[in-house]
Amino acid sequence: MRTVLPTGSTTTIFSLRDYHDLKINGYRRSLDTDSCGLFFSSLPFRAGCRRWHIIYRPKGYDGNSDYISFFLALDDIIDEGGVLAKFTFSLLDQDKNPLPCYCITSRTYHFSVPGRMAGFEEFIKRTTLEASEHLKDDCFTVRVQIHVVKKTPSILVPPSDIQQHLGSLLSMEGADVKFQVGGEIFVAHRLVLAARSPVFNAELYSSMDEGIATNTVRIDDMEAQVFKAMLNFIYTDSWPEMEQEDESIMAQHLLVAADKYCMQRLKLICESRLQSHISAASVAIILALAEKHNCIGLKEACFKFLRYATDPLVITETEDFEYLAQCCPSVMEELNAICLARDLEMAEISQGINVPTASNQCGAWCEHWLPKVKKYHLWGVAAICWAIWKARNRSKLL
Repeated sequence: MRTVLPTGSTTTIFSLRDYHDLKINGYRRSLDTDSCGLFFSSLPFRAGCRRWHIIYRPKGYDGNSDYISFFLALDDIIDEGGVLAKFTFSLLDQDKNPLPCYCITSRTYHFSVPGRMAGFEEFIKRTTLEASEHLKDDCFTVRVQIHVVKKTPSILVPPSDIQQHLGSLLSMEGADVKFQVGGEIFVAHRLVLAARSPVFNAELYSSMDEGIATNTVRIDDMEAQVFKAMLNFIYTDSWPEMEQEDESIMAQHLLVAADKYCMQRLKLICESRLQSHISAASVAIILALAEKHNCIGLKEACFKFLRYATDPLVITETEDFEYLAQCCPSVMEELNAICLARDLEMAEISQGINVPTASNQCGAWCEHWLPKVKKYHLWGVAAICWAIWKARNRSKLL
C-alpha cells in the first residue's frame, strides 16, 4: 500500500505486512514455576523483510502474574534510522481465525537497536484462557501481524537487473560444457561456473590444463531437479521458485550440493530456509544434515527447538532419531547435556532445585539413548556430571 504524504515533502511511505502464527504447546507445563519473570522465546521468523521473534511470558511481566504477556522483539541487523513498525497480537480459534475480542494493536514503535521489544503485558487473563474453548489439549495459538513502515525517496532507482541479464545466459547461447545428471542434459558456461564455485573451477579447468578436457561431465550423486535449481542460483543468485511444501526437501538437497561445490552463500540460504521448517517431524533429519555439513547456526536452531519442546523424549522416539544416534553419536551426547541443563534451569528459576526430579528426567533420557551410542566424547559426559554436581551442591545451600 503506497500513499503520498499530504505535505510538500517528496517522500513516499508504504508498509510491508506479514503475519506469523505461534502455537504454545504444553501451556500448563510452562506454568510450573514460582517465578513471574519466566519467559520463552520463539524461533526467529521473517516478516516485513525483517527478522523477529516472539517472547511469551506465561505469568505476565513485572509481577502481573494473573495475565499472559506477549512481546515482539527485533532479531535483525538495523539500518541507520532503525525500524518503524506496528503490530497486532490475536488469539486464534480452532480454525485459525483471529478472535476480534482478543486482538490488540500497538502504536507505531521505533525499533532502534537489535533486541528491542514491545508488546502487551496484559494480553489475556489466564483464568479467561483456561475457561475458554480456545485452550485445547493444553495448546493455544496466537498470531502476530506486523506492519513495517518504510520511507523511500520519490525518485526511485530501479534495482540491479544484472541477475536477469546473467539469467538470460540459461538460454545457453555460447555454452561450452554439458552436464549429464539423472538422465537429463544441461549446458552451461565454464567461465560462469568457475567464477561461482572453486570446485567447478578446479574440475573444469584442471582437465583442460592436462589436455584431457571433455565437453560432457557426468554427475551421479545428484538429482536432475536439484542440479537445475543449483544452476539457476549460479546464474541468477536467487532462490528458485517452488511450492512451499517442496521447499524443505529442496533446501536439504541444495545444502548438500552447496557444500560439495563450496558455494557458501547458497549453503547459508539453505540453512536459513531449513530453520523455518524445523518441527517435531523434521528436527532429526535437519540436525543430522547440520552435523554432517558443519552448519553451526542450523544445529543451534535444532537444539533450541528441542530445548524448549514440551516433551523432547516423545519427539526423539522416532526412526529418524534412531538414524541420528547411529550416524552422529556426539550429537546425542550434546542433547543429553541440553536436556538436563533445561530441567536444572527451570528448577533454578523457581528458586529451588528438585534434584531427584531433574536427575530422573535426565536418567530417562540417558537410559533411552546412551545404549544406542557406540562412541562417547568425554566433554559431553563431563558436562552432564558437572551439571548434576552443581544441582546437588546448590540444593544443600537452599
